[in-house]
Amino acid sequence: MTDDPRTSQPTSFPGEPQQPRPGLSKDMHTKPDHGEESYIGKGLLRDRVALITGGDSGIGRAVAIAYAREGADVAISYLDAEQADAEETRTWVEKAGRRCLLLPGDIRDRDHCAALVEQTVAEFGRIDVLVNNAAAQTMNEGIETIDDDEMQGAFAANVFAMLRLAKAAAPHMKPGSAIVNTTSEQAKVAGKNMIVYAATKGAISSLTVGLSNLLAGDGIRVNAVAPGPVWTPIQPIAKPSDELETLGQDTPLGRAGQPAELAPAYVLLASGEGSYMSGAIVAVTGGVPIG
Repeated sequence: MTDDPRTSQPTSFPGEPQQPRPGLSKDMHTKPDHGEESYIGKGLLRDRVALITGGDSGIGRAVAIAYAREGADVAISYLDAEQADAEETRTWVEKAGRRCLLLPGDIRDRDHCAALVEQTVAEFGRIDVLVNNAAAQTMNEGIETIDDDEMQGAFAANVFAMLRLAKAAAPHMKPGSAIVNTTSEQAKVAGKNMIVYAATKGAISSLTVGLSNLLAGDGIRVNAVAPGPVWTPIQPIAKPSDELETLGQDTPLGRAGQPAELAPAYVLLASGEGSYMSGAIVAVTGGVPIG
């Protein structure tokens, strides 16, 4: 019998303090589950190389752990301030017997995007999977509170970097390679206090389909995962403690997701198990429909 999906993970997060940007997993009161003790690999990515943005924590860490246990070497990008979290991710990757390349820096810098791919290829000799996962989440109250600099920064991190990374990586990718983007249920539900973030995620969904059409002729598949509310360091940055405590309770399953629950979708889309999937948006939302 499988675990009850309504109660198999925490259903509330009491006493969680807010954090300044960029938010750190090590400083969270209730620690996210990245699959450290649960994910079991099947060799689905044996000897492949993956570059994962935002791989230091949250969904990115869960994907790095899963990919390593599936047999891949991984490079992870992250902000300088996230070094401690990145080193924790590296520890788990190396425990799986795989190599982990740490690549600090800001993906809003166009030159850094190209450098991430170049350094990955220089270290491992190839790149088979690009996971565009890093994101900046902005919040607003009324429309007058939308900050122009934050808006431009969100599009630079969430959309422009994604396209630049794909542009840099594709020439190194052989047929059978994959790009996996992280969009969001917000691309469809577009909460009124997250309109800039939702707009970037809508752009990512469209970009995923466009890149899929563009790169299919090269044998490169492009898909996206659309998470719902997931317990990661992005949550304590902008949400007050009372909202954090009840995060995800308005979903049909009645709780937030954990990063470990997202990782299998990223494995599917990166591996031969998803060989006929391209241009897809895979919803992992606790039951919230996004079609």
